[in-house]
Amino acid sequence: MRVLLVDDHALFRAGTASLLRAWGMDVVGQAGNGLEALELTRRLHPDLVLMDITMPDCNGLEATRLIKAELPETRIVVVTVFDDDEHLFEAIKSGAEGYLFKDTSEQEFERTLEAVAAGEPALSPGLAAKILDEFTRLAREGPRQAEEGGLTAREREVLQLVAQGATNREVAAALHLSQHTVNFHMKNTLRKLHLKNRAQAVAYAVRAGLVAPPEEP
Repeated sequence: MRVLLVDDHALFRAGTASLLRAWGMDVVGQAGNGLEALELTRRLHPDLVLMDITMPDCNGLEATRLIKAELPETRIVVVTVFDDDEHLFEAIKSGAEGYLFKDTSEQEFERTLEAVAAGEPALSPGLAAKILDEFTRLAREGPRQAEEGGLTAREREVLQLVAQGATNREVAAALHLSQHTVNFHMKNTLRKLHLKNRAQAVAYAVRAGLVAPPEEP
């Protein structure tokens, strides 16, 4: 299996790479942030991306969304220190096939990667149960989400700032994203709302009550 490692800590990447090679896997590349991960995935077409969450320029959740939008066949497993539900749910919603903690034992890590290679999700029973509960809740809220155009929380955040007059550069700075990621979210928003430009998106969002109207100067 050809693997791309994405983590902003070079020492962690080196240790993981040594472990994977000992198991007979081919580490085809390493990246220190989400944008590098996207570029290397485009060029190298790995079977699996092991993705950290907290990284500069473009975090792992944003990178997962970008990679999955462009290269949906790429399998991604998030490897992180975060054990809270919010990061877990966002990772899976972003398209990740699995979620692992960095203190996972070598045996569990190897079993997880074998499961991914076999086309199975890389989740412990406990995490799988949490995700099932969350998706059940989302299914109950389906009618309300449909009324809101099916926008994600991040897309709504971007649209809120745009409706207040922020440029994509200012939105990127405010949300600690890259401008490329903001452009991606705006493109998705226009597609979901069946609109042609950001002015129409803002007008629609205010009219539909999806975001607050721009404040008067």
